Amino acid sequence: MTTYGYVRVSTREQNEERQLIAMEEFGVMSSCIVLDKQSGRDFERPGYRRLLRRLKAGDTLVIKSIDRLGRDYEEILEQWRLLTKEKQVSIVVLDMPLLDTRQGRDLTGVLIADIVLQLLSYVAQTEREFNRQRQAEGIAAAKARGVHFGRRFKDRGEHYGEILAAWRRGELSGRAAARALNVAHGTFQRWSREIDQ
Repeated sequence: MTTYGYVRVSTREQNEERQLIAMEEFGVMSSCIVLDKQSGRDFERPGYRRLLRRLKAGDTLVIKSIDRLGRDYEEILEQWRLLTKEKQVSIVVLDMPLLDTRQGRDLTGVLIADIVLQLLSYVAQTEREFNRQRQAEGIAAAKARGVHFGRRFKDRGEHYGEILAAWRRGELSGRAAARALNVAHGTFQRWSREIDQ
């Protein structure tokens, strides 16, 4: 019976140190810690897939928080079922001591862990949805106040109208017009199309 740790961070820039320290403090050997630096959204997690193949009945899987198992409510529940029911693996969720299936493998203990898991997964999913809703509302309110998102518009300069007119008359090529405005050729082309629209 082996104890494994699973660590996932969503981007290559995020630091996994906090999760690794928690694994070591729990007593998971560094050789048994599997790390993925992948978004939970696409869930292409090569380390986790390798770990699933290695896990055997009686092994223990340690994770820092429940959202390491899945990207949403259904995925978390499916992974929990796969690990605890099909693979007969114990799970320890460090941030939630109630989700420790090593003890209480009787029917009551499993039932309590499953109920707590469903509740926590639901709360995590609801919080993500509220965050997306609040973000969308915040963006809409900022746009209503005139806040611009994305790259700043480049100033076209005081001579833009003259240069555009010369280009339209065929006196300047597009590249010459772009050079005169000190912008890329593609930028000048985009500007001239915006005027036409």
